Formats: sequence, structure tokens, C-alpha cells
Amino acid sequence: MKYQLLLALLFFSIASIAQQTKKDTLFFEDFNNKALNRDKWNVEITGRTVNDEQQAYVDSAGTIYMVNGKAEGAANGALVLKAVYKPGHTSKEQKKYDFVSGRINTRDKMMFTYGTFSARMKIPAGAGLWPAFWLLGKGKWPDCGEIDIMETVGDSSWTSNALHGPNYFGNTPLAYRAFFPKGMDVTQWHIYTVEWTAASIVFKVDDVVTYTVTKAMVEKYGRWAFDNPKFIILNFALGGGYPNGVNKVKEPYFGLSQSSVDKIKSGDAKTYVDWVLVTK
Repeated sequence: MKYQLLLALLFFSIASIAQQTKKDTLFFEDFNNKALNRDKWNVEITGRTVNDEQQAYVDSAGTIYMVNGKAEGAANGALVLKAVYKPGHTSKEQKKYDFVSGRINTRDKMMFTYGTFSARMKIPAGAGLWPAFWLLGKGKWPDCGEIDIMETVGDSSWTSNALHGPNYFGNTPLAYRAFFPKGMDVTQWHIYTVEWTAASIVFKVDDVVTYTVTKAMVEKYGRWAFDNPKFIILNFALGGGYPNGVNKVKEPYFGLSQSSVDKIKSGDAKTYVDWVLVTK
């Protein structure tokens, strides 16, 4: 039954992408090359982490690479963002980390104002494993505006949506947990989507609306920060404030459980991305 369910999800996703690409495509990346397309994507390198996250981001074939995704249920190739245990890693800021991971973005290469943004992803479960698919504007945060299309902090039963802007950031009131139907979870392939217009932002999972935010709802808290160009980010964070707020774990790392550390050490903490699509 589980195999049949996964097969059905795969067929649904292939049909969905075929339907979507008939629209006015602004950007499409199927990660079908041997390496990341640097004409579209930047790789972030940082050891000045925020939110008390426990990883440094590096530009490495060990943390960001491509695979033949068919074995994993992808249509063609797939991007892998992998968390790696690397005790003693020292960033250029001279901060030490026990973990490294991957983060990519389209800043200044592919910027968008409004549109439908989708990614087909398969995500590992584990307390404190924190992959995300999101949009961010240029300039000072949170004034630049942030749209979190998909976040998960290890509870496989749900993902979250959120908006951040002036006077509604951090533990923002504009957030929602989208629970999966019975028999499904985050470790299976799903399509995460946001439809962003001048008047509203609508989140979806597998084409089912999970959360809708209107401009009027946002302006109860502060300025609507979603009328400027934004870029796409895909990243795999570990531990930190958001996971800790959910799992209350403090040891062995803040927001990151021992079982998740073991998963990272065994090489099983991988986020897969089949494709990313942006349409008008």
C-alpha cells in the first residue's frame, strides 16, 4: 500500500508539472545537470549564523550536489542539500562548528515580483532538521519582506508557512502549520507552492490551499512588504531557535536531538529537490 501511495504521488507530481509548464514560465530548474547551474544559483558561504543555528554553510560537493533522482522518485535529476558532521570546522569569521550544510539562492540572478512559486521536495524527519524553501527581498530584514513557503523542523506530520515584515517578524502572528493527511508525511515527495499577488499570498501543499494571507490582514500589524523583487532560497539548517521552540531540546545541541545528530553522522540527513518552477 505504501509503495502504491508513493507511486500515485509521483504520477500526480509529473502530471502537475506538465500542467504548470503550459503556463507562462518565468523560471524552471529541474536540477538535471551534473553540477549546480551557477548562472542561476549562488552558493552561500557563511559562519555568521542566525537564530542560534548549529551549522555553517559551505560551498562543497559534500553538501550540495546532484543525483540521478529517478532512484529516489524524482522525474529526472535532483538536487541534494546534505548536512554533514564536521567537528572543528572553522568559518572565515573564526567561529567553530560541528556541522556544515548547504544553502543556495537566486539573488541578483533571478529576481521576481509576484508569481506562483513551486518546488517538489522530499525531506528527512528528525528533531532539529530544518530545511526551508522561501523568498526574500533585498535590503534590511525584516523590512525587505520574507515569504516562507515551506519550513519543517523535524516533526514529520507538518510543515509551516509564514510571512515576516516590519512589526510582524520572528515569532510572527502570520504563520500556520499545515498537517499532512493520514498516511502521508514530510519524508515523501510533495509540491510546496505559494501564489503571490499584489493583494494576497496563498500557500499550498500538493495543490491544496493550506493558508491564505491578504494585504488587509498584514496591514493590521505593519507595512505590506511584498511589492518588491525577491529571490529564491533553498537551505538546510540544523537546530536553533525555531526547532528548540518546538522540540525543547537543549542537548547535545540547541534544538538538535541526539537521534538527529546520529542521522547526520550516518549520512542520512538529506533534503532532495526535484525541481523549482516560477510562473506568472
